[in-house]
Amino acid sequence: MKRKKKNKLWILQAVLCAVCMLSAVLLYQDYVVIPRQNRELVEELKTCFPEDIPPGGGSPGQKPEQAGREPEVSAIDLRSLQSQYPDVRGWLTIPESGIDYPVLQSSPEEPEYYLRRDYRGNYDINGSLFLQADCILGESGNLTIYGHNMNSGAMFGNLDQYSSYEYWKAHPRVFFQTPEELEEYRIAAVLKADVSMFDFQRTSFQSPQELEAYVQQAKEVALFETGVDGIGCEETLTLVTCSYEWKQARNILVAVKAGS
Repeated sequence: MKRKKKNKLWILQAVLCAVCMLSAVLLYQDYVVIPRQNRELVEELKTCFPEDIPPGGGSPGQKPEQAGREPEVSAIDLRSLQSQYPDVRGWLTIPESGIDYPVLQSSPEEPEYYLRRDYRGNYDINGSLFLQADCILGESGNLTIYGHNMNSGAMFGNLDQYSSYEYWKAHPRVFFQTPEELEEYRIAAVLKADVSMFDFQRTSFQSPQELEAYVQQAKEVALFETGVDGIGCEETLTLVTCSYEWKQARNILVAVKAGS
């Protein structure tokens, strides 16, 4: 009887050990291997599609500062990139935050197509940053971009750090490049809200005053004051990822185009 009990105990210990090892492998895969592969894919895109001529004009020998973009923001040849991956709409960068990715957009029939797919359409647990399906570049007053809140920090995994005033102060700018231009945006509001509290899905506005009101509504439920308002703004960029304080909670950044 004692031998049988020892055998059962040994089997139980072996099973528990196997489960622990499998869990460790899966965690390593999700938190280390896949994010690293994802980052390598992004770096491959930047290497294969460098932009020699600054977006919006200039010449190949012109310095980035002269072209109106910050040195830490490297431009991408989006037209060439789009010729291979037509769903790419732009490239989003927040310097020194780890957010530096292409932005995809699918059809209204499959608005979340890139939720768990990379820019090539292959399955990826990280998914991609993607533009709300009804946003139209050059026409929509607000561009809403979604991304997963990954524990590894991939995609919008670092967006929740903006709940800290000091983090916002150190990372106050967002850069969004389209085939036509590279635009700088200033973060006007950081909030935790759901769509019933703040309509981050809104894309069209009947007047400049309505767009200003959109920014003001965000600031009214913001976590802190940034000193950036929406007065005179022509376009906003809204970044959205999950938060977990309640079921539909979201981490949201609302940024206004610089110079507006």
